[in-house]
Amino acid sequence: MESLRDVKRAMEREVKKGSCPLMFNRLEFGTKPFQTISSEEKLDEVLAWLLRIKSFRQYAEKTIINNVYMDLDMLCKKPQFKRTHSAIDREGIYARVQRYKKRLQPDYGSGLCLETVRCVFTLPEGKAEKYRMPHDGQETYAFIMSNRYILGLFTHCEAARKSVVMDGVEFGHLAEQGQKIVLLDGIGDVLFQALLLDDVEYGNDELSANLYTIYCLNEKG
Repeated sequence: MESLRDVKRAMEREVKKGSCPLMFNRLEFGTKPFQTISSEEKLDEVLAWLLRIKSFRQYAEKTIINNVYMDLDMLCKKPQFKRTHSAIDREGIYARVQRYKKRLQPDYGSGLCLETVRCVFTLPEGKAEKYRMPHDGQETYAFIMSNRYILGLFTHCEAARKSVVMDGVEFGHLAEQGQKIVLLDGIGDVLFQALLLDDVEYGNDELSANLYTIYCLNEKG
């Protein structure tokens, strides 16, 4: 596994090749970052929405190729994180998650939890104008990044989420159960994870996107 330092160096090389120098800045837990999933039907719906398949295929625009999805190699039992290039790729991930779900046999009585964390990214000072462009009569931004650079951004998001646990960060706006989930207290396996870069917000020189994680809960809240 690459260290975070190695990832940073690889990203610096990608910037020299032309990738936009967008950098991870911080994580934000909103007012309601957790949703309980109490049935298999709801879980399948959430997975379909994250992967933009089935009834949610209509939301799959060109920028969906920027999304980073957890995929499962059932032979080595180790999750991989990748981008996809077609609905067939995303349906393949969905099928593998279904097999993984059967193996985990989650307890819908105890529930599963969908966590939504906002990942905030920034550009170096004075660089934003370089990426401004007109589109459909309006001004927008185009942040062109290589596959390795986008996966590097995901690695930074994942590392920041883990550091919240290691540092014991407390969020005063969350209820006790929410704070327990933040610290992964009472959390079992991670069923699925995705960073959705096809749904971003840009303002005040910051770009933000959501990191979604589906946890199996070990106990009732």
